[in-house]
Amino acid sequence: MSELKIETKCVQGGYTPGNGEPRQIPIIQSTTFKYATSEDMGKLFDLEAEGYFYTRLQNPTNDMVAKKICELEGGSAAMLTSSGQAASFYSVFNIAGCGDHVVASSAIYGGTYNLFAVTMKKMGIDFTFVSPDCTDEELNAAFKPNTKAVFGETIANPALIVLDIEKFANAAHAHGVPLIIDNTFATPVNCRPFEWGADIVTHSTTKYMDGHGAGVGGCIVDSGNFDWMAHADKFPGLCTPDESYHGITYAEKFGKGGAFITKCTAQLMRDFGSIQSPQNAFLLNLGLESLHVRIPRHCENALAVAKFLKSSDKIDWVNCSMLEGDKYYERAQKYLPNGSCGVVSFGIKGGRKAAEAFMKELKIAAIETHVADARTCCLHPASATHRQMNDDELEAAGVPANLVRFSCGLESAEDLIADIAQALDKVDF
Repeated sequence: MSELKIETKCVQGGYTPGNGEPRQIPIIQSTTFKYATSEDMGKLFDLEAEGYFYTRLQNPTNDMVAKKICELEGGSAAMLTSSGQAASFYSVFNIAGCGDHVVASSAIYGGTYNLFAVTMKKMGIDFTFVSPDCTDEELNAAFKPNTKAVFGETIANPALIVLDIEKFANAAHAHGVPLIIDNTFATPVNCRPFEWGADIVTHSTTKYMDGHGAGVGGCIVDSGNFDWMAHADKFPGLCTPDESYHGITYAEKFGKGGAFITKCTAQLMRDFGSIQSPQNAFLLNLGLESLHVRIPRHCENALAVAKFLKSSDKIDWVNCSMLEGDKYYERAQKYLPNGSCGVVSFGIKGGRKAAEAFMKELKIAAIETHVADARTCCLHPASATHRQMNDDELEAAGVPANLVRFSCGLESAEDLIADIAQALDKVDF
């Protein structure tokens, strides 16, 4: 058969049962695995054989689900993590350490911004944040001799800025470093960043991939395209012997297709242990099986809500790249021709207080820190996920104080619009 369509991969990918084996992915709820001899187990510790010995590093259930996501993204290898935040951290820390530098888009999820600007800065890693709409000259000026990666989001959370992936990939490659893209909001159903030059993709699987608010998780996928050995001086962790793992040189032993994920598993997961539970991986797989059906409905509802908001004299502005006239409409037609996501961001006239008052009046949409769920939810980022930022940082990230992030679920679009309308009617502008 030819290459399977993404709809089939969502349902069938990652696991093919043999004769008499479970049709559904089995939950291997075990911390450890038995071996007949020490020599057998020793081969695993030397990375000379495939297998499992401790779930803190790897688990069969997790690997089956990671394989499905890898197939969806068109990558060479993947791993699950305990959260999207862990995936973001691992993806950068796997190639950047104390004394290194990373270029990142300023329009990223607030938790990721804090991870980079505060926590990882304490670890000695310096970040330069650039506007996602920067010129080529501004982007290239951000690089330093010790730059190890570029990081961005396909669709920024919550500003909904669509990144020019190709431009950022070209700049990264011109400076001999990989581009890491968080593809959480778009999912591989609407965008596959590897096709535009990205090298590593991350996900908060907690969002659309799970889709039901059932389990926190993350994923990292390697494209297998970046040539680590061609830039060996920049990536000693991959291109020189790892004395903490029997002197293995990952890029030599596992090649372009396996080096990044193998090191991330054998070294970082070993030491930090941010593993996704097998139970959560099982729930994640259930969500993945309907991802291709849910995403179009999320997008359909978001566009209907965006059109209503655009027509309201109580709304200052609306961000939805599917909406004609949106600043990122043309860019979205390139990267997201089938739709962006179910999230709409908008500014309420009256500022911060009006935004908070509006959300209190909603009946269907719940105020949650969550997003991208079957149930509609909303958030005022300036007082929640982005509250660590000052006003200047909020503006730079595209998250002004009157912004409401509205995540359209799978309910009736008419009901969602009616809920918004009644809430707006009760706000004193």
